[in-house]
Amino acid sequence: MPDDPISSHPARIEQRGLYLDEMQLGATYYHAPGRTITEADNTLFTTMTMNTQSLHLDAHWSSAQPFGQPLVNSMMTLSTLVGLSVGQLTQGTIVANLGFEAVDFPAPVFIGDTLYAETLIEEKRDSKSRPGQGIVTFVHTMRNQEATVVARCTRKTLMWHSAHAPRGNRPAGPEAGTDQSEADA
Repeated sequence: MPDDPISSHPARIEQRGLYLDEMQLGATYYHAPGRTITEADNTLFTTMTMNTQSLHLDAHWSSAQPFGQPLVNSMMTLSTLVGLSVGQLTQGTIVANLGFEAVDFPAPVFIGDTLYAETLIEEKRDSKSRPGQGIVTFVHTMRNQEATVVARCTRKTLMWHSAHAPRGNRPAGPEAGTDQSEADA
């Protein structure tokens, strides 16, 4: 049977975000899966970031406060909002975060809430000072399991154009030029 290079080597498929030129202006991307926040998540994040606010850590004290229970740390909510978008939009395609604007938390997040995120591509343009890169403005929105908006932010990022992105940041496998069966012989 003759060697068939197409069938003898499996396709290499790598998860990544979108490059600047692949993002659709005005499109909204819905990110999956959602993330259910546990007490351990909130406690770890809160103590790891040295935010000893009783509202996040002390259930007894929090029970006498307006919400009647601990609130999830809002910085964890913001981090989760951005994090849920990474796999679909910026994994391996971002140069840097440039900043956050208009961060809002219109409703509280509680232990046990499941959070879902979506991102609108509000603006994108080529960089004036960095050839092969551009600036994207994301509007991230997070909703809980009841579809209540619990967080929203506008974020600017510096992104690669696909033709200019650095290559070779992954280990080379057999598909990179060495047939594993020949290497094993």
